[in-house]
Amino acid sequence: METKMGFYTVSNVENMRICVVMVGLPARGKSFISQKIVRYLSWLSIRAKCFNVGSYRRKAGAAHPSADFFDSSNKEAFKVRQKAVTHAIEDMMKWYEEENGVVAILDATNSTRERREWVLRLCRENAIEPMFLESWCDDQDMILRNISDVKTSSPDYEGMDPEAATQDFLRRISNYEKVYEPLDRDYDKDLTFVKLINVAQEVIVNRIQSYLESRVVFYVMNLHIRPRCIWLSRHGESVYNVEKKIGGDSSLSARGFQYASKLPEIVRESAGDVNLTVWTSTLCRTQQTAESLPYKQLQWKALDELDAGVCDGMTYEEIEEKYPDDFKARDDDKYEYRYPGGESYRDVVIRLEPIIMELERQENILIVTHQAVLRCIYAYFMNVPQEESPWMSIPLHTLIKLEPRAYGTEVTRIKADIPAVSTYKEKGTSKLGESSAYATKYRNLLNGPSKSA
Repeated sequence: METKMGFYTVSNVENMRICVVMVGLPARGKSFISQKIVRYLSWLSIRAKCFNVGSYRRKAGAAHPSADFFDSSNKEAFKVRQKAVTHAIEDMMKWYEEENGVVAILDATNSTRERREWVLRLCRENAIEPMFLESWCDDQDMILRNISDVKTSSPDYEGMDPEAATQDFLRRISNYEKVYEPLDRDYDKDLTFVKLINVAQEVIVNRIQSYLESRVVFYVMNLHIRPRCIWLSRHGESVYNVEKKIGGDSSLSARGFQYASKLPEIVRESAGDVNLTVWTSTLCRTQQTAESLPYKQLQWKALDELDAGVCDGMTYEEIEEKYPDDFKARDDDKYEYRYPGGESYRDVVIRLEPIIMELERQENILIVTHQAVLRCIYAYFMNVPQEESPWMSIPLHTLIKLEPRAYGTEVTRIKADIPAVSTYKEKGTSKLGESSAYATKYRNLLNGPSKSA
């Protein structure tokens, strides 16, 4: 391992390859946890990928199986399921070798000791460290909430009557319960494992030895799977925005104050009676934007805008004229480029990690902050590649609602009917504004519906 600017990277991937083997009955949050781990590690530039065995089973022809398909006495179905996990592991091994993979997540029930011992043997034969992560739960309310989430978001139940989906899923769980063998402190004492009891109510950790393993443990200990929403908004249009300047600590413009006045209404229409906590940066324009919101408010220095260093307070035209080499270097690698005396997007990600960790512990949060910071936060929740994240469009006077689900994050954008300048700079130009020809699925928030308020 090498450390750079407080950020840990894997300097030699052949020295550390980990497979996180999920364990647990259906509706215990395994897929949700798996996806979250991948997003977190990828966000930190650690190469990670989830191999969901259910996806391989659906590709093998069992796209909408009934509960009987998961009965251990169903020999033909067992062959299909075994074939699916075999293909998942084969692809995982290829990914390690061909793409220099570091952390793979094998997302399946892996409910029997026989299956886990087989996976253990395959991993060790290929110089991969297996780490078992069990989500064990007897909280019936939590299980029912998870079932409700699965029946509406899982491809297995697409287009199916919700009540029928629920009953079928309960029968599926019952079939797995007949053969389920949980991780045991004594029997499995020689394994590296983490056991989450009722998500993170109690955590059992056994034989965690490496930095990456401990990183995964620390992260999952801060997770919860209760339903919640996160709202994101840039500050209202600022004086510097109007003047096309970057950085600074300017006040809101007249239209920015209009957005600040309307924001409580927009939030209320989206959140209803939910009790929110508002997080802002320490800069004037975010606090002015949040001033009228009737919720508890916290200021975070970590939410301050990307530091533009010597370019703070300049326009892009001025930067291109005065620092042409830097201007080009930033366009060439916007994520890694660091302003002289300032920050890069990678630096922002590093300082945002405590924010992300605390955000995972909380339930309903509204974050009012800045363009670069929101790009980084949005990239985390949507698993946007790091090299793409600095080019996303996060427009002014728009409220973004994120709803984390088992199989992805739902996005809704609410545009306030208040004009604002564009602060978006396309690659290769110093001009501000967006052209439709340049739009990409990452730059524009096309992952969810949009409406006006």
